[in-house]
Amino acid sequence: MPRADARDPLPDWWPIPAAAIAVVAGLAFRFWHLTGQPLWLDEGYSAYAASKGFAFLWKVVPLYETHPPFYYSLLRLWTLLCGDGLGSLRALGALCGVITIAGGIAAAHSISKFTGFDRAKRIVMTSSATMLVALSLMPIEMARNVRPYALLILVYSLIIALLFVIGSRLRQKRALWSRSYAAYLLLLTCLLWLHNLGVLYAGAVGIAFLILCWRRSWIRKDWMAFVGGHLAVAAAWLPALIILSSQAPTWISSTWLQMPPAQKLWFLSVRLFVAPRWDSMLPALALILLAWWRFGRQSEGLRAVSALSVLAFLPLLASLAISFTIAPVFIPRTMAPLAIPAMLLLALGVTSAAGGRRVLGWILLVPVLFEMTRADITERRRRPPEDWYRIVEWLGPRFAPGDVVLAYPNEGALPLRFALRDKHLAIPVRPIPTDMPTLDGGPGAWNPTGSRGVFSLPESRLQQIADAPDVRSVPTVWLLRQGPWAYDKGDHFLHALERSRVQVGHVFTFPIDLIGLRRKDLAPLPPAEQPKP
Repeated sequence: MPRADARDPLPDWWPIPAAAIAVVAGLAFRFWHLTGQPLWLDEGYSAYAASKGFAFLWKVVPLYETHPPFYYSLLRLWTLLCGDGLGSLRALGALCGVITIAGGIAAAHSISKFTGFDRAKRIVMTSSATMLVALSLMPIEMARNVRPYALLILVYSLIIALLFVIGSRLRQKRALWSRSYAAYLLLLTCLLWLHNLGVLYAGAVGIAFLILCWRRSWIRKDWMAFVGGHLAVAAAWLPALIILSSQAPTWISSTWLQMPPAQKLWFLSVRLFVAPRWDSMLPALALILLAWWRFGRQSEGLRAVSALSVLAFLPLLASLAISFTIAPVFIPRTMAPLAIPAMLLLALGVTSAAGGRRVLGWILLVPVLFEMTRADITERRRRPPEDWYRIVEWLGPRFAPGDVVLAYPNEGALPLRFALRDKHLAIPVRPIPTDMPTLDGGPGAWNPTGSRGVFSLPESRLQQIADAPDVRSVPTVWLLRQGPWAYDKGDHFLHALERSRVQVGHVFTFPIDLIGLRRKDLAPLPPAEQPKP
């Protein structure tokens, strides 16, 4: 280890054990009580798709799902190898979250090499980046979800590391084409295929590539590698673009998503980069300004802070621009990968103000890490976004042989069935009008939330279903509604069932609504079996 200067308040190596402690805490936040919460709706979509064959994933999923089937195919392979239980499903994201910490370390190391840091600054840069990435709120949250975001974050972090590796090679006047460049192109293709907003990230990556890698010394072979490689990526992405284009009209015309007011939008944006408290951004902004002030005056330093700023902020700005001009697409979790370049920018700020007697960077870093840790602890104590286990535990003792759960809309059956499986309960669930996906809802049906696999039905059709012999004969119908304000605004299905039934129980936990409806011609439930309100 390098010796500390006599004037140094701390030895150069001290951040290494601090970074190790942050990694342990970050791992704990990613894995603690990982299987204690049920799959929520979007996770149910992922688990349902992964339970199907590859023909279904590539022929049927694109007919109703806005996202490409690439992630679902990877999840399918994972479940074939590791099983499809709740722990196995969540383990893929958690594993990606662990590797993302390593990806952040690799990116910090490649940035240090690109900017020519000495050993002491490399330790500061790598250690501070490790702390920030390990404790960053959104990467931890996404690592605990059965959705593509954890993998998207990992791919983004690896691309950032490769960008600086390629930039260092080109600074030495070496050829563009290399194994690092080939790996970059492969990961860029994955980025585009993992999410329908991957194109926003790819656009930022392309600009950052030019900032870091373009040199006046490029020769014809370099230009051919640059143009040819990116054209190959675009060609590989073309099928995903076709899927996105086919789904976009339905999303634009009837999306469920609404843009939040300005104050809430600011809160959500701050949450992406540091923590929900707005004042936590003040030391973070100071670190970013320090990075620009210190490195913006150097050739390679300017390239580094410019590229990281593009990678951290351009996709967010593009998402907001699309949301305000075309259709709402901004959801904080879809922007979660931006936390990685933002954390690297903060680490550059720490590095710019550390060493010798300069401890300002560490002073600013401490409150950032404190707010992140507090937010992580708060999130671990928070109730699940959709408490399906509470619904199942309430329904189990009240459900009798011959009863049935009617799920309207049909997508509510997905998380309910997985929750029933987790609790080892065999309760029949009938989605209305059909199992997912319903690709043709019949006359008068429409897609109220932009998904082509979920329909709202006209009042007459709902009455027909309620009057059908196979429904009328059921002793107690348990009507499951998720988001009735979107799919059944007039409670038409509930009123149709109530013509021949009476309510015998009701439980609501946002956004899940479950109502028990018993036939009027049957004796009421005995007092011992009466459901609690």
